[in-house]
Amino acid sequence: MAQIGKFNTLEVVSKTEFGVYLDGENLDTVLLPKRQVPKDTEIGDWLNVFIYLDSEDRLIATTDKPLAEVGQCALLTVKEVTAFGAFLDWGLAKDLLVPFSEQRKPMEEGQKHVVYLFVDEHTQRITGSAKLSNFLREETNNYQPGDRVSLMIVNRTNIGYKAIVDDLYLGVIHNIDVLQPLRPGQKLAGYIKTVREDKKIDISIQLQGQEARDDIGSRILARLEENGGVLGLGDKSSPDEIYAAFQTSKGNFKKAVGGLLKQKKITLEPKRIIQVKS
Repeated sequence: MAQIGKFNTLEVVSKTEFGVYLDGENLDTVLLPKRQVPKDTEIGDWLNVFIYLDSEDRLIATTDKPLAEVGQCALLTVKEVTAFGAFLDWGLAKDLLVPFSEQRKPMEEGQKHVVYLFVDEHTQRITGSAKLSNFLREETNNYQPGDRVSLMIVNRTNIGYKAIVDDLYLGVIHNIDVLQPLRPGQKLAGYIKTVREDKKIDISIQLQGQEARDDIGSRILARLEENGGVLGLGDKSSPDEIYAAFQTSKGNFKKAVGGLLKQKKITLEPKRIIQVKS
């Protein structure tokens, strides 16, 4: 079934001087304008296109790739604010409307906001919303501590950063677990730290406990192998240097190094780690 706001693979059913018509199945036929029709396209060919409504609310297909599809979130820039709401650049000719009712705070031209895309059930227009909690769940039983997840940073709060987890949930990275400046729209890997009694998610951007030390230790050994047995980090290296190399805190790094020392796999200098060859 063809969907508005998604990429669909559709069959060419007719050709005209201004483009080709595609079989939109439940959506009827959909025009792909001539300038976007691939060369040598014939009736019966199948094309992968994105479907949305043009400025006159007619179904239209495009081979252009928007910055997000319906059901996804993206960091978008406000191009214009009108009496209808804010219009954001999402990579297509027709900008994305975020009505005032879907704004957490008034949007201004030039600002960037993380928004969720949905199809308005009344108008069938693709619409944006900054009220992510209306679309993404904040409670779940689907994770265990240590599970690896994908994250998109939403915004800074008093307690840390709000983040989208696996495109489905909202969670929090608390200030104590923030090892570097984060920015809205930034995508990175993370880990479930805890699922609280209220089923809300706390996230870390690094592994915790023994699992973290084992992971960092294995990465240190791998880096030593790559660099001829010498690594330019040591006990006196700064937290920033350590984070740049291994995306972990200096505390976890030192614990991992301590474990490798006990196993007699390395020797340690103030600014160097040296692999012990067996």
